[in-house]
Amino acid sequence: MAFKLQSEIRKKLLDAFSEKENQYLSGQTLADVIGCSRTAVWKHIEELRKEGFELEAIRNKGYRIMKTPEKITADEIRLGLKTNFLGHTIQYEESVESTQKIAQRLAYENAPEGTIVVAEEQLSGRGRMDRKWYSPKYTGVWMSIILRPNIPLAKAPQLTLIAAVAVVQSIEELTGLSPEIKWPNDILINGKKMTGILTELQAEADRINSVIMGIGINVNQQIKDFPSEIQEIATSIAIEKGSKISRAAIIRSVLFHLEKLYQLYLDKGFYPIKLLWEGYAISIGKNIKARTLTNIIEGKALGITDDGVLRIEDKEGNIHHVYSADIEICQ
Repeated sequence: MAFKLQSEIRKKLLDAFSEKENQYLSGQTLADVIGCSRTAVWKHIEELRKEGFELEAIRNKGYRIMKTPEKITADEIRLGLKTNFLGHTIQYEESVESTQKIAQRLAYENAPEGTIVVAEEQLSGRGRMDRKWYSPKYTGVWMSIILRPNIPLAKAPQLTLIAAVAVVQSIEELTGLSPEIKWPNDILINGKKMTGILTELQAEADRINSVIMGIGINVNQQIKDFPSEIQEIATSIAIEKGSKISRAAIIRSVLFHLEKLYQLYLDKGFYPIKLLWEGYAISIGKNIKARTLTNIIEGKALGITDDGVLRIEDKEGNIHHVYSADIEICQ
């Protein structure tokens, strides 16, 4: 309970700085905003400094944030976060085996919907089909999000497509780059993979208890940061943009767009998401090769169904519905 109270106070403090960006806020103003003494404000300011925030303090003017830390701290994520529930509870870790594992445990322990787990490094990060996901320290966004949607079990895969659209919208907004989606959840820039999304369930036979949504975004890596075997197919925002970008800003933006799309989905169903997803899809109308667990399907990608299932038309005119596969775009 004490930790939760401290988090709420810290969020109010950071919200105040965010609303008055680059302006000085007096100790009394901050005390009034967060409902505590000026001495308590000073203690919170000192805690921010320990986390790597650079704050300027001028007599008779107050405090101003000059620079945020290189690390992704929980407080930096809260600074400017504009969501109603996503990211309001944050579990920050320096180094973990996998954010998914921690989020699964928290979900089992009844963590609130919107809880996120963020790590600077994953030692055993993984993607779809249990493939390794390289998550080097201080370079990318490695996070897992706990959702608790009241939807049928069969519709859970649609959440992965929602997340893909949210990531694309975030990167467009912050960088001006034009990412594309390769079904179902790979985000590409200039044909190279930049983001992977892994959705896992905690469910019973007839209901979803929680959805754990893992999102890995290559943000500030350079080519040398990738293992040699994937340097030809992987990229990062920094490589494509030519400059580094705030990883905390990426997280805030992804959470903002994801929350909006998630609420739209719960209110209106999947169809609005389907239209957005197809607008960003790289494979629609192109000849592709889909490798499923049992066979290979070649043909033209027609789009996705209202349930998010990929539709492929083969040379004989037969329509195939693909629920899970690796997709290769044919030249």
